[in-house]
Amino acid sequence: MLQVEGLTCRFGAKTAVDQATFSVERGGFIGVIGRSGAGKSTLLRSINRLVEPSEGRVMFEGIDVTALKGNDLRRWRARSAMIFQQFNLVGRLDVLSNVLMGRLAEVSTWRSLLQIWPDKDKAIAISALEQFDMMAVAAQRADSLSGGQQQRVAIARALVQEPDVILADEPIASLDPRNTRIVMDALLRINKHFGITVICNLHSLDLARTYCDRLLGMSAGRIVFDGVPAALTDRIARELYDLEAGEVMGTSPEQGIDGVAVPALGAAMA
Repeated sequence: MLQVEGLTCRFGAKTAVDQATFSVERGGFIGVIGRSGAGKSTLLRSINRLVEPSEGRVMFEGIDVTALKGNDLRRWRARSAMIFQQFNLVGRLDVLSNVLMGRLAEVSTWRSLLQIWPDKDKAIAISALEQFDMMAVAAQRADSLSGGQQQRVAIARALVQEPDVILADEPIASLDPRNTRIVMDALLRINKHFGITVICNLHSLDLARTYCDRLLGMSAGRIVFDGVPAALTDRIARELYDLEAGEVMGTSPEQGIDGVAVPALGAAMA
């Protein structure tokens, strides 16, 4: 189980994440939703320790993640794989080499610098590419691929880390509708087939309701909604997104999916 307890991240006078507390059972597909600047990206990056929390802690299976240093921290970042909006691939390297970067925690420094990968790691990387129908482009430079293809390569790289948790930070923000579905389907396949926990920042409520089994709604750094997608009514969503509501909401009935009535925004956490 992943437990986040009173997590707070401050940058000067700005509080990006404010006393976030929640737990996630293994194998869940969690969507983190909210308007731009709500603190979604900082939350995920603090779980991975790319951002250092100011207060609180992250626990995973009895390990205090916020106290890890050195090799232990390196291993945690392998176990909590990040997927970024802008793919973070090395454009000049071929696709297979980019995927093999996910094995860095398992090989010596000199092997990684010289790009000398053990056969076992190559086999793992090839298997991941085959799962996402990307083996045909394994020898191509990463920067020659479309955005959707690059994101699938990034997901394959995350998968070869053999993680317990995948943290996807707006993974489909720059993609067209077709590639959006392909990437979300790939994340769902990882979640269901391998039992890997996925925590995914999403701006689209339609996608969040379609793919996630639980939603965390953030506003001004605080978690103000925590529940199943059916409990997120249009009324709550409008309060959550404020001025951005029009661009993330469809024309579903006022009571949302299945007409489930829930408390007003914030009261769901009481």
